[in-house]
Amino acid sequence: MDETQQAPDHTGPLTLARLLLRSIRPKQWPKNLLVYAAFFFTLNDQWTFDQPGDAGVLLARATGAFVVFSALAGATYLLNDLADLNRDRLHPRKRFRPLASGALSVPAGVAVAVILVGGGLVGGFALSLELGVVAVVYVLLQVAYSSWLKHLVILDVMGLGAGFLLRAIAGAVVIDVPISPWLYACTALASLFIGFGKRRNEMSLLGGRSTGTRSSLSQYTIPLLDQLITIVATATLVAYTLYTVTAEGLPENNSMLLTVPFVGYGLFRYLFLIHSLNLGESPEEILLADRPLQAAILLWVVASVAVLLLYRG
Repeated sequence: MDETQQAPDHTGPLTLARLLLRSIRPKQWPKNLLVYAAFFFTLNDQWTFDQPGDAGVLLARATGAFVVFSALAGATYLLNDLADLNRDRLHPRKRFRPLASGALSVPAGVAVAVILVGGGLVGGFALSLELGVVAVVYVLLQVAYSSWLKHLVILDVMGLGAGFLLRAIAGAVVIDVPISPWLYACTALASLFIGFGKRRNEMSLLGGRSTGTRSSLSQYTIPLLDQLITIVATATLVAYTLYTVTAEGLPENNSMLLTVPFVGYGLFRYLFLIHSLNLGESPEEILLADRPLQAAILLWVVASVAVLLLYRG
């Protein structure tokens, strides 16, 4: 049976739960790990391994922010699917989503989205006023994105980037620590890099024909996207390099420069995956499947921890 043509006659509780789980996209939740960035980069400053109590409190608060943003992100995926039902049915992959295929009813999607938004906002304000405010801004951004921004060329990707930036800010405010503006710049630029790569893959999948799926795609061309990807990839590497040598609180001997090669390799590997293997539509799937990229991230984490432990403070 083609699930784009006919919905199931009945939906049991377990089936409904599976459909809802697919709709809130848990595979995309790894992007919410960005809320831990502030905790990670305050190693040997706000917390140390020899004081696990302090570290545990901060980690618990960061984890609370992760849960909040996972709930809010799940809600926005549902709302986005509800707003894009007709367009998604024309997409070669998105037409199989529960709402687009008709397997999940619209009322059920709306109800769960409302519950997740309410729970996420309540949880955010319970952790801290500042986190609650960031959560509200995130929800408003996602509403603007679903109803307006995603239809505007360039601004559609900038809207996605703003969502990543808010995650990084949330991770800092929930544990009440300052973060270097350079790190925010790196986050914004890296998210643009991923976003333009996503648009390029969508264009490739549709064979350059975007009519009826996403209006902003009709204004992109693959050569333009290739140029934008190159620009933001370069800017990301430059911004991260400047962060390692100019940010306050990092080792004065500039030893964080040792982590730059891993960031560079990660960017170059992602460029390879975008251009040579035509991937990029699902960054989270790339992250979970590509072993060289995983190795680069792991080595970057190990190198960063070693530098902060040995030379900070």
